[in-house]
Amino acid sequence: MSESPRVLILGATGQLGMELQRCFAGTAPLVALGREGLDLGVPADIRDLVERVRPDVILNAAAYTAVDRAESDKERAFAVNGRGPRLLAEAALRANALLVHYSTDYVFDGRKYEPWSEDDATRPLNVYGASKLEGEAAIRHVGGRYLIFRTSWVYGPQGQNFLSTMLRLGRESHELNLVSDQVGAPTTSMELARATRTIVDGVLEGRYGSPAEWAGVYHMTCEGSTTWCGFAQAIFQRAGALLEGHKPRVNPIPSRDYPTPARRPENSVLSNARLHERFGVQLAPWESALDEVMAVLQKRAAAPQITGRDSG
Repeated sequence: MSESPRVLILGATGQLGMELQRCFAGTAPLVALGREGLDLGVPADIRDLVERVRPDVILNAAAYTAVDRAESDKERAFAVNGRGPRLLAEAALRANALLVHYSTDYVFDGRKYEPWSEDDATRPLNVYGASKLEGEAAIRHVGGRYLIFRTSWVYGPQGQNFLSTMLRLGRESHELNLVSDQVGAPTTSMELARATRTIVDGVLEGRYGSPAEWAGVYHMTCEGSTTWCGFAQAIFQRAGALLEGHKPRVNPIPSRDYPTPARRPENSVLSNARLHERFGVQLAPWESALDEVMAVLQKRAAAPQITGRDSG
């Protein structure tokens, strides 16, 4: 970054927030807060924080992400994912800060065979998707200097996600039944953070022109697609010692055999064409991105464990 702008990261203790900290550390004054530092469901806290920190860039990785629980916790989901982003956008506008906000493939109903573009009609099937869509609409209505990145099936080497769940179940079970009729693009927090850094740097350096030329909604996922079943199989193929000698059998099943409180879209694949055309950014294929995450986990598992006991 050219003039060391102050960067505020929200949701800093989540899997994406931790990677954003890694990518932006050392190059700018950084303020990183988890939920204990800012609850997006508390309006006054949002205004006070932005006025106090006076950031040049706000990276909002905070969200209510419990998709199934949102069905019975609608008020909280909309407070965090819908109303919170509106207040954050208003505060960013007053501060003339760049707001980067992350949204989801779940704003679509999945009833399309081709990848979804940013111009396709949004019809969320569940409360989580509807709450994230409300947040998007609020930010767009406020306007200013903003970027909304829709992504999908996010995971990484930190936090609780599909990968960590599969590794745990893979060590505990001989056989797993995984949904094979929902298609999407597994996307790593590492790829998302790196792409965000590249684009933010370009915006701040003026490489993309004025906000009228770049502000808006963009899809940002790893390239390619698979099913949840295929994703799990790819994880187990690469897991090696992380499975502690186990290798579970994976059985493909239809969604109807695995009912959940929240409906999921059958096709969650997003087209990244606009992202590439506008910013020249393209994320890695999901398989090679998975290789990178697995390498991090393998290295971590092989590292000597510190017990805290005296060696003498």
